[in-house]
Amino acid sequence: MIVMSNIIKSLYNIRMLDELAEKRTFIHNIHPLIKVLTTCVYLTVTVSFDKYELSGLLPLIFYPVVMITLAEIPMIPILKRMLVVIPLIIGIGIFNPLFDHKPMVVLPWIQISGGWISFFSIMFKGGFTILAALILIATTGMTRIASALRMIRVPRLFVLQLLLTYRYISVLMEEAGRTWNAYMLRAPGQKSVNPKAWGPLAGQMLMRTYDRAQRVYQAMGLRGFNGEYNPGDVKKVTVKDILYFTCWAAFFAVSRYFNLPALIGEVVTGVMK
Repeated sequence: MIVMSNIIKSLYNIRMLDELAEKRTFIHNIHPLIKVLTTCVYLTVTVSFDKYELSGLLPLIFYPVVMITLAEIPMIPILKRMLVVIPLIIGIGIFNPLFDHKPMVVLPWIQISGGWISFFSIMFKGGFTILAALILIATTGMTRIASALRMIRVPRLFVLQLLLTYRYISVLMEEAGRTWNAYMLRAPGQKSVNPKAWGPLAGQMLMRTYDRAQRVYQAMGLRGFNGEYNPGDVKKVTVKDILYFTCWAAFFAVSRYFNLPALIGEVVTGVMK
């Protein structure tokens, strides 16, 4: 029952992002192509910072904060999805303090090595990029993202694989749930799958998944699917969309080429003097 409840919870989490994408806020009404391009610029600027650059990354948090506020996205579900990927980010940079002992910050009571700074830089970059991707899905929807990718000439096969994988991962999870239910009904009193049944159970899931995929493809074929993704009617880019992209791109450029926290600190210090 615990496994089944986890599957249902995972299905709800997947569909929740699609439900958030159906809102009608200012951010949701921005053209999908503009939001995809803005996110790409944001990701490019974020990962372009030097590994020892920490303070310069801080202004980039302004973008996701503004997006979440204007799009009226609940923060808790987004943070829960980020926590799934955080261990991977930690694993990427956890060994940096062990190999990089070069002193970067020396204070009377503490000395911080370059390894720790690069570790936190990786954490910031990873967190910002994942947050930006989740916000893009929650404000646009995977179908509109796929449409925007085709507009910028991303290969059709890649777009179809991305869209169908996202769309039908829930179908695979439903099949896994049915298989689990069928096994538990035939094995009362067991709390988990017997190791001897792992092989046959995996084979059954493979066959059921293949059969379900055939039915899905036949249904798509009956509805006119010919291998080409058809986004339907796509609205045109407006002046509002161009201004949105221009403002964010200018902010990202300023954040990249100027250390805004250092400049603000110098101004404040000068005023106090």
